[in-house]
Amino acid sequence: MVGIKDIAKAAGVSISTVSYALNGSNKVTEQTRQRIMAIASELNYVPNMAARTLKRQQTNIIGVYLADYAGSFYGELLDGIKRGLAAYDYEMIVCSGQKSHLFIPERMVDGAIILDWTFKTEEIEMLANRGHQMVVLDREIANENISRVLLDNKGGATLAVERLVAAKTKHVYLITGSMGYDNEQRLLASTKELTRFGIGYDLLEGNFTEPSGYAAAEKIAEKIDQGQAQLPIDIFSFNDEMAVGIYKFFAKRPEKIGQDIRIVGFDNIEISSFLTPRLATIAYSKHRWGMVAAEKIIRLIQGEEVEDEAIYTTFVPGVSLG
Repeated sequence: MVGIKDIAKAAGVSISTVSYALNGSNKVTEQTRQRIMAIASELNYVPNMAARTLKRQQTNIIGVYLADYAGSFYGELLDGIKRGLAAYDYEMIVCSGQKSHLFIPERMVDGAIILDWTFKTEEIEMLANRGHQMVVLDREIANENISRVLLDNKGGATLAVERLVAAKTKHVYLITGSMGYDNEQRLLASTKELTRFGIGYDLLEGNFTEPSGYAAAEKIAEKIDQGQAQLPIDIFSFNDEMAVGIYKFFAKRPEKIGQDIRIVGFDNIEISSFLTPRLATIAYSKHRWGMVAAEKIIRLIQGEEVEDEAIYTTFVPGVSLG
């Protein structure tokens, strides 16, 4: 592997001169810098990121930690983070899995944005107590090195139930998601609101994926066939991905979405507007969520005072609710 010693030898200059040139220092002339850069290119020189980080204690990279990348939810969020970081000349690396957590204490990233229920709260608190800056999107933690940018899950779930109540629902099937803050908050708010109105409900466990929505629909169909459930069937799917699975299952059945099967989703992903009939859902700006998270992590790194922020939700009408 070519190093700066090789470039210095080829250019007939000192190692320090090569270092100044490669790092854009004004201690060398532009002519010298260009000559050294040309030689470096000819030798296929690749900067040693780890060594540079060790010296500068800064990478201008933010780690974005996600539980997985499945589904269409993450694209808009990541685009918001990317654009937000670019305004401060930062870039992002998307991480998943326990080993990537080491990027934080080893300072391969300057900070982290976390939307990953598998990233233990105790580990996040330990890293924050050691001086690492982080923004969490999926849990409530109080620490001077942590900023919270949380989705208003309770407000969104309450909106969904209110619309079902307005549609004169008598019983609701709640299709829940994976473990974690978002699922817990949606479940807490929806069951509380249904209880307030004296409306019964069943819980069907999903995992925020389309196949799990399909499986939940199968269970509902079994109850219909056995005479244990009366039409119309009302469903609050804790995300749109699972709602897509419900649509696909009932496309093979005589029951009609929007008449016999009434559904409200959550997330307003792009495909929701293309479903027939259009899916009623809970919307929020995933792009803004990412932009705000990016701004918060940079301000934390720069030592500024940062306030927590909420991302609010709205209801998007759809014929799926009748």
